[in-house]
Amino acid sequence: MSQINSLFVTRLYRAALNEFGDAIDANELETSCLSIAEDDEAGQQWCEDNDFPGYTSYASLTDLGWRFPIFEDLVKALDKHVAAFVKDLEFDLDGKEVVLDNIWINILPQGGIHTSHIHPHSIVSGTTYVTMPEGASAIKFEDPRSQMMMAAPTRIANARPEMRNFTYIKPEVSDVLLWESWLRHEVPMNMTEEERISVSFNYAWR
Repeated sequence: MSQINSLFVTRLYRAALNEFGDAIDANELETSCLSIAEDDEAGQQWCEDNDFPGYTSYASLTDLGWRFPIFEDLVKALDKHVAAFVKDLEFDLDGKEVVLDNIWINILPQGGIHTSHIHPHSIVSGTTYVTMPEGASAIKFEDPRSQMMMAAPTRIANARPEMRNFTYIKPEVSDVLLWESWLRHEVPMNMTEEERISVSFNYAWR
């Protein structure tokens, strides 16, 4: 009897931020992100110099968890989600730990876009969503085998999710998404008039 199996699965973790009993207030987190963005002159300058749409603290603030109490609480919550995901991935950590490497704010205005990229030097990356206006961009994940498909035809329009070349995930406010850092992803253009706010992060194996 013939048999078809799925091989080399790409895992995507999705959960509510407060699933493990933490109490991160979405409104307080939004207010903190906006306040930090307003005061972070170095971050604003970096965005201007690099034609980066909106605001990111990626190149300016490396210690959000130390500076701001709500980010300290956020990191504690994210640690639990990452631990659950790492367990599912069945990594052999060889006595080392998976720890937060960096965390940063993203504010994407109308017309803003984050082009396709990966996160080198980490093993788990993710985002938690602070505001997601109706119609705001989903996050787009690319099949990591795409560069090796060569002469393969495109998939049919209603292909099963796991068979598609690209997958779009539309998160809700306070969702957490986690994936392995080698997975290429992007945020298509924000077509709404409201800002799309998220907090992204990387975890490393040390």
